[in-house]
Parts: sequence; C-alpha cells; structure tokens
Amino acid sequence: MKILVTNDDGIDSPGIFAVKRALEPYGQVVVIAPHVNRSAIGRGITIGESLSVQEYGFDDGTTGYSVGGTPVDCVRLASLGFLDWEPDIVVSGINLGPNLGDDITYSGTVAAAFEGLILGIPAIAVSIDRGERYFFEAVAGFTAKMARKIIDNHLPGTILLNINSPNLPAEELAGAEVTRLGKRIYRDQLVEEQAGDDGHPGRKHYTIYGDDPSYHEEEGTDFHAISENKISVTPIHFALTNLAGMEIIRNWDLDLLLNRHEGKE
Repeated sequence: MKILVTNDDGIDSPGIFAVKRALEPYGQVVVIAPHVNRSAIGRGITIGESLSVQEYGFDDGTTGYSVGGTPVDCVRLASLGFLDWEPDIVVSGINLGPNLGDDITYSGTVAAAFEGLILGIPAIAVSIDRGERYFFEAVAGFTAKMARKIIDNHLPGTILLNINSPNLPAEELAGAEVTRLGKRIYRDQLVEEQAGDDGHPGRKHYTIYGDDPSYHEEEGTDFHAISENKISVTPIHFALTNLAGMEIIRNWDLDLLLNRHEGKE
C-alpha cells in the first residue's frame, strides 16, 4: 500500500507517530501534517498565501513533512504532485481526544479524511479518548489492519471510516463494533471576561466553549460503544443533499420568486 498519514494535532503529536509505526509493515508510509496544532479547524484551507513545507525528523530516524497549513491543505498538497505517487489510502490521526457524533463537523482529523473522500481515495479518521497517558498500541494496530482490509477488499474511494477508541490497554478493551453517529449535547455558554488592558479601549472579550459536553445515551451509537469500552467504527459519507427537502421545494413555483415582472404593466 501507499499510505498518506496526516492529523490536526500537529506533526510532533505522539498519536501520529504511533499510527505511522503501525502502518509501516503494510506499505510505503509518508507523513504530511500541520507544523502546529490545528484542532477543530474543520475543513479550513489556506487561501491567499503560500504553504511552507520542511522535512521533520522522527525519533526513529525517519522523516516526514511539516506544513504551515491545515489538515486539508496537507492532503491536497500530497494529491497535487508533492509526492511522486498517488496514495491508496489516507489515514488521519491518531487524534488526542475523541471525535464522536456531532463533533466530526468541527474536527480537522475527520476533515482530512473527508478530503481523501472528495479526491476518490478511501480514508480513515482515528481518535482516542483523552487521558493522562495514552495507550495507542491497540487502536494503532487495529487501524493498520483496517487499512489493509479496505485495500484487499477493493473498497471504493467513497469509504470513510471514523474510528474512536477508549484510552485503554489492549487487554482491557471489550471489542470493536460498527456504529452510527450519536447525538452530542453541548453546554456552551457566552461568558464576558473581566475587562483587561489590552491596548484597545472598548474592546470586550468573551468565552463560548469549554464546558464538558454530554451525549444522548442510545445503543448502537459511537458514544455507547466507547462507554462499553469498545472501539467504534462508523462509516461516513459526504452526500449532503437533502432529498426530502428537494421534493418539498419542487412544489414551489421558484420562477415567481424572481419578481421579474414586478412593476411592469
């Protein structure tokens, strides 16, 4: 396999190193990742400025490429000729923290995998629950074997798997299961911060995000699998068109909304 590895935590994240090492026995691996943490940037891209790229040395003596851009930029860079080969698969992660339910719409980790999807390349986004220390071995190995299985079974470039793992040693995992996306419950609040002297009189500062979110408890979801100490595998697609909405709007006379004849006799 020819494997492109990226992430949104930055090229110096221990998660990207762990999945790189796990994938190396299965093929040619190249790491192209942001030079700094770009978490929660979603599908942001860099427009109007150049992308800096430089080699990055890993502790095992191998090298990757550090990019002054976003996760999506990294996948685009690889696909547009920076590499002298096309990736067979894109693997994004291992993200330090889960990407479950509605979180995937914000996630740079999932966004990079989505870019593979748009380019017709199968992709995996992989994340692990947070902790004081990280147990990467089980989910890294699981991801590498999943990548091999995708290629061996000739799954098309329309496949994107969002993998989430409890942060546990292999012997404490209860298994793995296919899931659907669950529903996140956010507890964000708008809080005005204490005014300080930032050199801009009249400027106010607010925080919005930070309170720990919850989720709807439903069997079969990615949230439920993690709560049961199982690895969650959720197939995701990029079909955004609301077909039911199309049927409703077809019954409207859209030409009348143009007002082309208003004011004419």
